[in-house]
Amino acid sequence: MEIKTVLITGASSGFGEACARWYAARGFSLILAARRRERLEKLAEELDVPVYIMQLDVRDREAVEKALDGIPAEFACVDILVNNAGLALGLAPAPEADMDDWEVMVDTNIKGLLYMTRKILPGMTARRRGHIVNMGSVAGSWPYPGGNAYGATKAFVEQFSRNLRCDVQGTGVRVTNIAPGMADTEFSLVRFKGKAEKAAATYEGVKALSAEDIAEITGWVTLQPAHVNINHLEVMPTQQAWSAFAVAREEL
Repeated sequence: MEIKTVLITGASSGFGEACARWYAARGFSLILAARRRERLEKLAEELDVPVYIMQLDVRDREAVEKALDGIPAEFACVDILVNNAGLALGLAPAPEADMDDWEVMVDTNIKGLLYMTRKILPGMTARRRGHIVNMGSVAGSWPYPGGNAYGATKAFVEQFSRNLRCDVQGTGVRVTNIAPGMADTEFSLVRFKGKAEKAAATYEGVKALSAEDIAEITGWVTLQPAHVNINHLEVMPTQQAWSAFAVAREEL
């Protein structure tokens, strides 16, 4: 197999870390980006492949451009970009939601993804190969109380992925939106701002998806033959499904 290079954002934990381990086990070179450098360094030490790490906050456009311009030549031809960095903050209804939380979600889930994609994409189209995997969510298609801004950001990811597919048609570049459902990672711990008991309650009695499940799916999508593009892949735990319509019975 030709050695390829994979760039993964949010690589210090969860889906990103699991994807790094999955690709490393198959001999890919890795560029790992995240805010927590010490975690990246520890992960890189455990992987028996070439790894270049970048301490990076994808919300910072200038930092993204500088970091990607500084990638060493041996890692510069990115074959797969996994736009994994993202988060949810809070679960309050919209009238009570924290505007700062909304802004962080927009800046990370939308703008960070845009910055990474726009910087990496020209190289892919010039080489006439590459694959961009955007980590969305079932929340991008299916609403739930308190999902408000988070769901909206993931709806953006889904629609951006579709439009990106149209823009790169004929270039050999592939685009996939992966939309996981309930997954037992640091996601809920971040959403509830470190409240471990509240985060753990989210998964009580449920065999949720694991980070390794999503890494396996991501890897499978990107290792399809060059003429095959998985546009959208939605996955939930068997115990999760869509809810019935909500109806407010009281008079207004």
